[in-house]
Amino acid sequence: MTSPLQRLVILHTNDIHSHFEQMPKISAYFDRVRRLWPPDQVLTLDIGDHMDRMFPETEGTNAIANLEIMNATGYEAMVLGNNEGLTFTPDWLRSVVLEHAQFPIIGSNITEIKTNETPDWMLPSLTLEKSGLRIGLIGVTAAYQAYYELLGWHVSDPMKAVSAHVSLLRPKVDILIVMSHLGLRTDQRMAEELDGIDLILGGHTHHLLEEPLLISGTYIGAAGKFGQYAGHIELAYDPAQRRIVELNGRVVPMTDASEEDSSVITLLEHYRIASSASLAVEVAQLRQPLRLDWYGESPLGNLLAAGIRRWTSAEIGLVNSGQLLQGLKEGGLTRGRLLEICPGPINPCRMQLSGADIRQALEESLLDEFMEKPIRGYGFRGEVLGVLCVDGITVQVDATRPPYERIVAVYVGEELLDPERSYLVGTIDMFTFGSGYISLSRGKQIVYMLPEFIRDVLADQLQDEAAIANSHHCRFSDVVRPSPKQVE
Repeated sequence: MTSPLQRLVILHTNDIHSHFEQMPKISAYFDRVRRLWPPDQVLTLDIGDHMDRMFPETEGTNAIANLEIMNATGYEAMVLGNNEGLTFTPDWLRSVVLEHAQFPIIGSNITEIKTNETPDWMLPSLTLEKSGLRIGLIGVTAAYQAYYELLGWHVSDPMKAVSAHVSLLRPKVDILIVMSHLGLRTDQRMAEELDGIDLILGGHTHHLLEEPLLISGTYIGAAGKFGQYAGHIELAYDPAQRRIVELNGRVVPMTDASEEDSSVITLLEHYRIASSASLAVEVAQLRQPLRLDWYGESPLGNLLAAGIRRWTSAEIGLVNSGQLLQGLKEGGLTRGRLLEICPGPINPCRMQLSGADIRQALEESLLDEFMEKPIRGYGFRGEVLGVLCVDGITVQVDATRPPYERIVAVYVGEELLDPERSYLVGTIDMFTFGSGYISLSRGKQIVYMLPEFIRDVLADQLQDEAAIANSHHCRFSDVVRPSPKQVE
């Protein structure tokens, strides 16, 4: 007599990025599946980047809202994404996860530098039982090693980590799942190169797979971004053959779903109120408005460039105006308003950069195709790149000249910029990845400054009356049509 097939449903999300408006729909869908299937046959997983500090509910509650809503939705495991791992400090993550998360967080390629052990609030892997099946879970995140080392973590090569954990778990489990916050290309490579993995559930690159891929015997699934879809996989396991004999998957649209979980709606409203109170705290009193211009010099852009220069102890400060979304009115400035105008989880950094590379970026910054360039990823939460805002230098421009020849002179203090000389530049981490201006990715001796974001730098500047006054002094002047000495 043949043994009956053992069946399992896997529900999965990834890259929610604090789009809380989708969570009541996702929770309702998960509940509906649990009502249709025996609860013991349903496994619910998140593949990272549930949290995003640009959203007030996350920022105002230090992501407690995310964890409590995930608890209410019934998640059974999560892998750490870069938005969790890089935008909160390890001490904060430890305290809030231990107090609030009712599900394990898996970090198969994360260890503490000081102990060489997995942090005590994570698991290196997890084995659980569903539908009589022993299921092994491996969870790996993208290895932004230069960043993680500053936070006291070592994040190892995910492929090597997965290989090691597969060797340990495969003999002990019936089904082996990798929760991969690595991106589709790496997931495909993992399926091609590593044996013993039944299913890879992916995220990080926001890819949507309407049905699972099958590569070298391994299935790959992913559910897009922002909670627009939930992933739904059904499989059948033959205990006699000790293998999956059926697997069907799909993604279920959530944006138009009508059913919502009222308990999650209530919980979300509670945290919206709590976050509003937290973000109402005043950080500065402005005596005058500070204008912003994405396509020209402005006081608020100058103020941020000066703050980054000072924060990084550099000769020159460079930042794109598109990091800021709006100008500021006079009067009280709250944490919430600061979040609205500067939402991106962007960190300041310092590097050595040649005068030639600085000049090239300045020339590009004067061109419409760069000002209007949309940026995707790298923590950017704006609309367009905008112009370069600068501090520590003055730039003379002739706008009538051809592109890449419009800069007449650049002065660092009183001296002309030397194309051969290396300068100490304070800027933002996004540029080091080649986003926006390629020449700014050529810096050497890069020092990333974590955990502060550029909005923390701006908050510091907005309390300095001398810095605010100096932000109105022009850094750019047109030699054909001389600019006023002050930017209003």
